[in-house]
Amino acid sequence: MHDQETVTSMPDAPAQAQPGSVPGNPFAPPGPAQGFAANPFAAPAVHPPYAQGEPVPPPPIAPDGPGQVPYGYPGAYGWPGMHPMPSNGMGTASLVLGIISAAVFCLWPLAILSGVLALVFGLLGRGKVRRGEANNSGQALAGVICGASGIVLGLAMLAFVIATS
Repeated sequence: MHDQETVTSMPDAPAQAQPGSVPGNPFAPPGPAQGFAANPFAAPAVHPPYAQGEPVPPPPIAPDGPGQVPYGYPGAYGWPGMHPMPSNGMGTASLVLGIISAAVFCLWPLAILSGVLALVFGLLGRGKVRRGEANNSGQALAGVICGASGIVLGLAMLAFVIATS
């Protein structure tokens, strides 16, 4: 079906057929005579700039000049003029440890240990707030309070265990 000639695929009939001549392939692509290039995959006739013997310019140079880029970038942790992020880790750790020490006072060794850690981290966190390095003074204060109450409850549990044994 596909190799049958149709009206649109039939070649133009010559004005007068020559006796003994063989007609060409009707499915061959048109040649240069019909206005097409001989090789459709050939390079274009227009050459890129610098291909006609002109000198090629050197690559651009950084404002600091040629050489290696220094380690890190200035202002890599935010925009220029931006304050550093607050380090609220001490206050948060104090609050978490204080809650744990107050909640598990029946396990008195754990309650006393985590309460002491909560007190230490809370006081360090409050110092950071005073220096302006952190902004969670409420968390640090709550950690100190919960840690102190955990220590008191842990010691009360220890006294209860000693009194009953």
